[in-house]
Amino acid sequence: MGQNADMPHASDTRQSIIDAVLRIIGQDGVAAVTNRRIAKEAGVSLGSVTYHFATQHELLRESLLYFVAEETRHFSALAGACTDERFDIGQAAETVARVAGGNAFDSRHIAPFELYVQAGRDERLRAAATECFAAYDLLATRILNQLGVPDPERLAGVAVALVFGQQLRRLATGAPAEELVDTLLILTRCAAPRIP
Repeated sequence: MGQNADMPHASDTRQSIIDAVLRIIGQDGVAAVTNRRIAKEAGVSLGSVTYHFATQHELLRESLLYFVAEETRHFSALAGACTDERFDIGQAAETVARVAGGNAFDSRHIAPFELYVQAGRDERLRAAATECFAAYDLLATRILNQLGVPDPERLAGVAVALVFGQQLRRLATGAPAEELVDTLLILTRCAAPRIP
């Protein structure tokens, strides 16, 4: 007996659940992730949530892994675009602005902070968080290298930490994205004085 064409595939249901978990985390934090809330947010039955994810740890882990895969893909593509020999400080500022995520924080921007804090509490999630930070570091290294900053690998982690710190500040205070770009440009100019 074949599957009805109108019925969602198991992978679609699973993805709907993961998307719902990320939305809930972004809106109300990890503590708000309950099976009932996920089912309602995803538009699936309560049984579907428990069928696809036996524990809340598995839900959080799979959500973080999905987020990491998307972030890694996105940041690797951005890093690939930073290999043009004509890459300059203007392009660096544009890339940083895209990384900063525009002018408003929504639940998608808040969810990573919640997931990383959760990874700090649960070492089983740390490998996934480490993978994502490696993608951030790769992008930072490429940008710094293209701008002629000496020893970009050593400074990449500092640049990434600065971006996260500035984003957290934006989240808490509503500061504009331009502050992040300005801060990174100042850091870059200090590290590579030949940049105009």
